[in-house]
Amino acid sequence: MQGYYFFVLRVDLKEKENTLREVRDCSGISLESRGDECSSDADCQTGLSCFSCSEAFDGLRCIRSTTTNQFEFMNSLPFNRYAYLTTHNSFANEVEPLHTGIRLTFLNQEDNVTQQLNNGVRALMLDTYDFKGDIWLCHSFGGRCHDFTAFWLAIDTLKEVEAFLSANPSEIVTLFLEDYVETPNGLSKVFKDAGLMKYWFPVSSMPQNGRDWPLVKDMVASNQRFVVFTSAKSKQESEGIAYQWNYVVENHYGDVGEHPGECSNRGESAPLDDKSKSLVLINHFHSIALKVMACEDNSASLISMLDTCYGRAGNRWANFVAVDYYKRSDGGGVFQAVDKLNGQLLCGCDDVHSCVPGSSSATCSATKDQ
Repeated sequence: MQGYYFFVLRVDLKEKENTLREVRDCSGISLESRGDECSSDADCQTGLSCFSCSEAFDGLRCIRSTTTNQFEFMNSLPFNRYAYLTTHNSFANEVEPLHTGIRLTFLNQEDNVTQQLNNGVRALMLDTYDFKGDIWLCHSFGGRCHDFTAFWLAIDTLKEVEAFLSANPSEIVTLFLEDYVETPNGLSKVFKDAGLMKYWFPVSSMPQNGRDWPLVKDMVASNQRFVVFTSAKSKQESEGIAYQWNYVVENHYGDVGEHPGECSNRGESAPLDDKSKSLVLINHFHSIALKVMACEDNSASLISMLDTCYGRAGNRWANFVAVDYYKRSDGGGVFQAVDKLNGQLLCGCDDVHSCVPGSSSATCSATKDQ
């Protein structure tokens, strides 16, 4: 099994009980604690949350809910040599109160953006619209934002991102904008007003023709730790916001992309094996977000999809993995999947915890998965 240490012990029952408390998986979480029955998060060890997953088990159990910081293993590789947990429709969460008096639309996440970032999410998917004389985050109906599909002002979420970057000076956050803003320089203004321009990674520094991105340690040293992509092609020239499809390949999203054994490119994207784009984004969620479905999606089928997309992308592992209800799974979930991706990207191992710190080749530690 991946992600576990095994020991053969001859001990009495009391000694065995004490020893099991010390046995930990690669994420540092006790194997005895993960999978335990629970009634709330308070019953679970740090790094675990209490959730249901009817496809895998009855009732509530403690499952993994935080990522591994891959930069702690090494930060001297290019930005495109790491994988980042990404939340689909990050803004559409259960925590934020109503701001328009009514909301009749679907949700995609449980935590607010600050909680997502604190749990290790490093890329956010946001839908931006002109609404009520400002820039809002919103689902659309008939191609427009309405009171019943609106969430809140974009600047509020962007201020959460700014606060996180300010408090975590070695972290990098990426935004993918499904961008319907037509107000001239509207996005530029909201980024400026949120205080994010001091972290801005400029388009002029983004690599062309499939070359490597700058080293993570250099991005941190220069404080260029905020990477933004827009779906609106014109804004690369007019506002200096990178047009996503110049730099990223992406698979189909929603139900169209959820066929086992298949991984084809999204219509706007170049083919997944187009290596003139340095970054690979893999979506793995259904068109309608349901917690029970997300639990299944974020478990074994996610690993299978990443393996399939690796081949379709010209033997390139994903850099971004976008999911709904990111903490829902049957155990290790998206966090284990991202550990696998970072292990492969950093050192060719099946888990980032097997990488020898400081190495940049296929060098795996003695605790490599058996």
